[in-house]
Amino acid sequence: MKMFRNHVIRAGLEALYFTGAHYLMRPLLAGVGAIFMLHHVRPRRDADFQPNHHLEVAPEFLRMMLAHLRSREIDIVTMDEVHQRLIDRNFSRRFACFTLDDGYRDNRDFALPVMREFDAPMTVYIASDFAEGSGRLWWAALERVIATASSIEVTIGDVATRLNTSTPAARQEAFERLHDWLRSLPGEHDVAREISALCARHGVDEAAICREFCMSWDELKPFADDPLVTIGAHTITHCNLAKQTEETAAHEIASSRARIENALQRHIHHLAYPYGDRIAAGPREFALARTAGFKTAVTTRPGMIFPESADHLTALQRVSLNGNYQDARFLSVLSSGAATAFGNGFRRIDAA
Repeated sequence: MKMFRNHVIRAGLEALYFTGAHYLMRPLLAGVGAIFMLHHVRPRRDADFQPNHHLEVAPEFLRMMLAHLRSREIDIVTMDEVHQRLIDRNFSRRFACFTLDDGYRDNRDFALPVMREFDAPMTVYIASDFAEGSGRLWWAALERVIATASSIEVTIGDVATRLNTSTPAARQEAFERLHDWLRSLPGEHDVAREISALCARHGVDEAAICREFCMSWDELKPFADDPLVTIGAHTITHCNLAKQTEETAAHEIASSRARIENALQRHIHHLAYPYGDRIAAGPREFALARTAGFKTAVTTRPGMIFPESADHLTALQRVSLNGNYQDARFLSVLSSGAATAFGNGFRRIDAA
């Protein structure tokens, strides 16, 4: 199903590009700027099973996007500058802001060198448990389990189920089914229980994955000192906030900032909601971020930034730089606002 969706999205991007429709739509849909969303930035992998590929782009693609924006004389700014321009209603020049979620080590090793080439700032949102090496990247653990098994037995909805994982296509199908099932579970403890059981059954060291991928506090300290880097908060555990009680969600939001500020000795003003879609962050979470005193908070809801975004600073939309669509032809489509407009039903603001 996800593969079919990817093909549909690619076809849509290609249609916009080849017809040139995005150029006609740009004046209406581009808004005053864009907040681009990334996760991993690292060289392409050769593995035939990469279900989380959408979460990573190659350094070359990031470089192409930065060059494209510079060629259009679009300002590349910090999240502090995004906030200030919205507050001041300063829209004389269009802007772009680059944000990276989770705090992966490749942000330092591959993203930052590319950003330096363009003297371009970046904001990295840190889940504090990830920085402490105790977090659980269950989507990466699930990929690793499926990659190492020829079949998987799991109980889904009280039904014992055996999933074939002997071929790349079967592995992809199994990943999609298990991913959707895990995200549908009532609470984070349910996800943790099920993924831990899978890892134990198939000999995957779940705890080591966090330490393998994510920067530690010791690594984050010099990284955060770079003048191009802004650190933001991404909760403590990277949980689905909308599934938590209000008290727990408020604690995840506020305490993550306190832990980061204590570890890095700097003020944290910006937040990214984990998952960030409609089933993970809504009006309650937007209000909690305001109450906690964050200047801005970003979602994963697709969209550009418009003047009226100033009234929804804790529900800002982003443009995903998705690993499945790393094509130079799509750069102008992504920066035009046409792609996100089709993705969000032509809403200028999506904060409900």
